[in-house]
Amino acid sequence: MLLDSERCYQALTTHDARFDGLFFVGVATTGIYCRPICPAKTPHRENCRFFASAALAERAGFRPCLRCRPELAPGMAQIDAPHRAAVAAVRRIEDGALNEGTLDDLATHLGLSARQLRRVLREEVGLSPIELAQTQRLLLAKRLLTDSTLPITEVAFASGFSSVSRFNTLFRERYRLSPSDLRKSRAEAGEPTAADSIRLELTYRPPMAWEPLLGWLGGRAFAGAEQVEGERYCRTVRLGEHAGWLSVEPAAGKDALQLEVSHSLAPVLMGVLARVKHLFDLHANPVPIADHLRADPRLAPALERHPGLRVPGAFDGFELGLRAILGQQISVRAATTLAGRFVRAFGEPITTPQPGLTHLSPRPQPIAEADLSELTALGVTRSRAVSLQSLARAVAGGEIRLEPGADIEQMLARLTALPGIGDWTAQYIALRALRWPDAFPASDLVLRQVLGGVSTAQVRTLAEPWRPWRAYAAMHLWNSLEKKP
Repeated sequence: MLLDSERCYQALTTHDARFDGLFFVGVATTGIYCRPICPAKTPHRENCRFFASAALAERAGFRPCLRCRPELAPGMAQIDAPHRAAVAAVRRIEDGALNEGTLDDLATHLGLSARQLRRVLREEVGLSPIELAQTQRLLLAKRLLTDSTLPITEVAFASGFSSVSRFNTLFRERYRLSPSDLRKSRAEAGEPTAADSIRLELTYRPPMAWEPLLGWLGGRAFAGAEQVEGERYCRTVRLGEHAGWLSVEPAAGKDALQLEVSHSLAPVLMGVLARVKHLFDLHANPVPIADHLRADPRLAPALERHPGLRVPGAFDGFELGLRAILGQQISVRAATTLAGRFVRAFGEPITTPQPGLTHLSPRPQPIAEADLSELTALGVTRSRAVSLQSLARAVAGGEIRLEPGADIEQMLARLTALPGIGDWTAQYIALRALRWPDAFPASDLVLRQVLGGVSTAQVRTLAEPWRPWRAYAAMHLWNSLEKKP
């Protein structure tokens, strides 16, 4: 990303939160890099170097500030880079794609060769995949050393390192102190640390319309696997062979969410953090999105009503796909009732501190292998059961990957090729599970009603000026009614 140094310095001098995570500033006199919201005294312009990422700042020899803590900055938003593949690759690497998989695996997921992926990242970001991955691992480790009581060995593995010695060596080389030195300095400062679980803050760019987002998720929760209590969202989690629970609520007085994760999920923490960020759309930069959409008078009232409205994502792609099919042509409440039945029938029991969280979300394999009569006994029609089972088999077999970064056109084609999945369902899955900001279920009845009772073709025409943020436009229109779809 090309940076306008004068604009960056102006944002730095005003501590403008809208630019948090969009650039970092390296201070030549201290050798430290900061977020634009750093409370330290603003350095002189001639001492500042601006970087589009923390990884670039660290490659230039700067180490992270202990006051503003660059590891807490929001992630790169979709609009921040001109090349779609680069954005998707950076996001997946930040999510830990190279911790469990290889570069070839990531490239295949993005529809590229490993060589093409390296070239795209060099041209658009100025870094190699390994440099990006190492920086993310180190920043997460720094965060855990500061904010948790995890033993240093667990910190190393939770951050994606396969070797404690490699972790210690790289940490010393990059940050000029050892992991134990950092932990000791923070403990002496008297800063609070978590005791029984891992507690971390996830920042976002303001504003954030929390209540509508929480209401949307709560109204569509898989009872037994997720729930909303007051201002807090809770759910059970399974990643690989690790299972546990988490809760999310607003952090008081901050543009951040407070995340609590069971200790059992420490080995897959990077993946948990990534999924929570997708679920609550924390990568979004709401101001330019709203500015773009506000040009249409049809959207202006909705934008004023819910500034900072996010597009709710999906913690688990298959779970969302299941929910989308269950919701076809029935009310939200009826679909939510059916979802709860599927959790009890196909989700494994789990013990959590939350009385309402009793089961893990269903995996695709048990549904793929079930007899159709087992599905229809839960209250779905035979045709709907066929659709559910077809999706489960496609996901279990790897033909469909309901994850951010997947090739959108390819996934839409594969989804609509399944029985009972039309354009509405596929677009809704793309909007939430694939995190595609331009997904748009034009045939949605509520959208057609809100726009004046127009046809699907007319909706598509009206929505053209909203690109590339049609998913956000759909959310604003849905939320403009008291009764949501």
